Amino acid sequence: MTQDKNDQSTEDPEPLELPIDGVLDLHTFQPREVEDLLQDYIVACREKGILEVRVIHGKGTGALRRTVHSILSRLPEVISFHLAGAEAGSWGATLVRLRPLE
Repeated sequence: MTQDKNDQSTEDPEPLELPIDGVLDLHTFQPREVEDLLQDYIVACREKGILEVRVIHGKGTGALRRTVHSILSRLPEVISFHLAGAEAGSWGATLVRLRPLE
């Protein structure tokens, strides 16, 4: 049985539930989703008292890493960030230190 291309559903997929555990892997997300996702994840981590976050952006061309760093540099919740050491993903991940909630 074949499906007519005009019969395809145009509904948005169900929202994805991410575990809030201090590790955010961006590999499965579209670049246009990264800014909102990263901001929302940081809010959720702070609400859970997680103040050290590892953002996995991959090594690739560095475009996603630059995007992540640009976003992080603008967020007042972020105390600092730096590329991970070899044990945590090297330059394919960024470690982020967050301000605690007041």
